[in-house]
Amino acid sequence: MSLAEFVLPPKENFSEWYHEVIQQAEIMDIRYPVKGLYVWLPFGFKIRQLVYAKLRELLDRDHQEVYFPTLIPEDMLMKESKHIKGFEDEVYWVTHGGLEPLDVKLALRPTSETAMYPMFKLWIRSHADLPLKVYQIVNVFRYETKHTRPLIRLREVTSFKEAHTVHRTYEEAEEQVRQAVKLYKEFYDFLAIPYLVFRRPEWDKFPGADYTIALDTIMPDGRTLQIGTVHNLADNFARTFEIKYETPEGDHAYAHQTCYGISERCIASLISIHGDDLGLVLPFEVAPVQIVIIPILYKGKEEKVMELSRKLYERLKCFRVVLDDSDERPGAKYYKWELKGVPIRFEIGPREAENGEVVVSFRDERKKFSVTFDEITADTIFKWAKDLKERLRSRAVDNAKSKIVVCNSIEEVAEAVEGRKVALVYACEDCERELENYGSVLGRMEEKPEWLDVSLEGSCVVCGGKGYLVGVAKTY
Repeated sequence: MSLAEFVLPPKENFSEWYHEVIQQAEIMDIRYPVKGLYVWLPFGFKIRQLVYAKLRELLDRDHQEVYFPTLIPEDMLMKESKHIKGFEDEVYWVTHGGLEPLDVKLALRPTSETAMYPMFKLWIRSHADLPLKVYQIVNVFRYETKHTRPLIRLREVTSFKEAHTVHRTYEEAEEQVRQAVKLYKEFYDFLAIPYLVFRRPEWDKFPGADYTIALDTIMPDGRTLQIGTVHNLADNFARTFEIKYETPEGDHAYAHQTCYGISERCIASLISIHGDDLGLVLPFEVAPVQIVIIPILYKGKEEKVMELSRKLYERLKCFRVVLDDSDERPGAKYYKWELKGVPIRFEIGPREAENGEVVVSFRDERKKFSVTFDEITADTIFKWAKDLKERLRSRAVDNAKSKIVVCNSIEEVAEAVEGRKVALVYACEDCERELENYGSVLGRMEEKPEWLDVSLEGSCVVCGGKGYLVGVAKTY
């Protein structure tokens, strides 16, 4: 493989860089002959497995994993009118079974509320059955008419994690919303991805929800990407689908529900926020190859080099480690493993083999240093991995802060959004929608991240009354 194959556009040309890194780093093959559908390649799918393993670990603390069918009968899908109105122009319909027209059209799920909730009605009888907390990781289909982009905007979302919970009261559902936001924050902290938490405006909430909370991250081009949503459904769906329970007093009451989702946009943000001009930069925990050992071979001195390289490989087999003893030149190997985001690289040449040393470099830093063979232990590796993640987080936070502008006027909002920045501005609920003239309104900031020095309340820039902090940006 030639070095030319590893040349990426500079990341400052983000759209082009993203398009190329998805292919060159072997995340996805984008050549599938249906618009908006892409093929996961083995390396990309391994990243997906590692990332979603963490998501499963977090959910499995108090949720149970389930699987519901992909096909939803038309009458079930149409039952919640507000909900389906939000998806009606995105639904794929199955109308035939073989050559025979179906009696009832079947929808490929755009989301699973209407598939799950008729079953919840059957499962829930008493207050003793509550709370119910389940999740699934499935594909959903939406006829996306905007510009499609791998992992960001698709017609088949292949990795949609949706959780659904059922509770006795609105207050219990409210507490579950808080717990879900906390869980998502823990997930993205694990990935070292900074986020902003907004309560979506009334006109942009999930169809059928009482309200929607969203996590957004800031991409390298200044656009925001929604990377998680949490919805308090109150008893709206319970009334439609007759989800009732018997109270301890013997009465019957409608249940209250929540749902929350994350898609493969979490992978898109991981690639985009940490990557650089050379390719992927991955946190140690989610790197398919965590460590690569590269022997530097010189004619007549191969034996000692390979002996120490194999010895190091055996010591590190508890990690995802590769000993690259291929015939490629060292420079080509460096480019290859940098492109794939391998966090730790060891190099061993004749001098290192003679001295019992190893040259170490980290993917996020352009420097090398030497350590003795005996210094390389599992504890050392874990410490390096922890330090690397802290550096990734610090750099990502600095980049996010550089793309945020706190605005004191409508003119400043317009200027910030046009300049591909996220505008934070104070607005009251009555004036909030006027900000739509300048970009997408992300909604009211629910909580202040520790790295952002700003107050959550101030004077509305439109009317001068009491306002709250609102985000405005160009979005994906």
